[in-house]
Amino acid sequence: MVKEASYLDWNNSIQILNKAHQADLFVLIIGPKGTGKTSLVRDFAKSKNAKLESINFSLRTRESHLIGTKTLTNGTVSFEEGLLIKSMNEGSMLYLDEINSAEADVLLRLDEALDDRRQITLKESTGEIVKAKEGWFVIATINPLTHSGTKELPPQLLSRFPVRIRLEYPPEDIELEIVKRHVSGNHDSEIVQAIKLANILRQAAAVEELFYSPSLRETIAFGKLLDGGMSPKESAKIVFGNVYTQWGNIEYQKVNDIITSMFGN
Repeated sequence: MVKEASYLDWNNSIQILNKAHQADLFVLIIGPKGTGKTSLVRDFAKSKNAKLESINFSLRTRESHLIGTKTLTNGTVSFEEGLLIKSMNEGSMLYLDEINSAEADVLLRLDEALDDRRQITLKESTGEIVKAKEGWFVIATINPLTHSGTKELPPQLLSRFPVRIRLEYPPEDIELEIVKRHVSGNHDSEIVQAIKLANILRQAAAVEELFYSPSLRETIAFGKLLDGGMSPKESAKIVFGNVYTQWGNIEYQKVNDIITSMFGN
């Protein structure tokens, strides 16, 4: 039976979030994809019994997604609130995921809402001022600038998040414990090998020898394939190796050779 996959707080992030929440200070979590940033935020919201509103930013995110838009229904014009306005009105917890993937105009509207007044003018509607309900709390995440589509955040927006948590890939023993929370079988030795493989690939990606850095999701997927009866080498090729095909056969073969050296022919 698979254990409940709660967040394993290996670097005291929950404690930092609790202190920030008590002090009414917004939080920025910095780290690469797949290090558990979203799981951390979801577990923290659950621990506070807080309603969590989430916005995942990309180049396609528009002001209307945050603020809202006018709609026409049966001849009647109304204003449909965006998630930012909805969260402010409710005083819920707001999760701004990958905000350094957003366009400048979107970030400007965020900056307006996140300053000390915690209010925003609805220029899209009646021009009224929406002031955040007491208890409104915001957590944002950013990926390193080496990640595709990311950009440097303006200093004034960074200053809205005075509490910063650095979340990297965990030590190998901690990653093993995380994976074991998602699998039912006893595959410790094979999973340890997969984690070592993942770290080799992560280190190669960090110095731009490879194009892709596997996340915790991949090591968890490896364990789940073992649960399904797949061999360790086949699981490693499917989860860790095949993705490199998109960068050509040389890249793929380089990783496949590493897999063969670690898991055999």
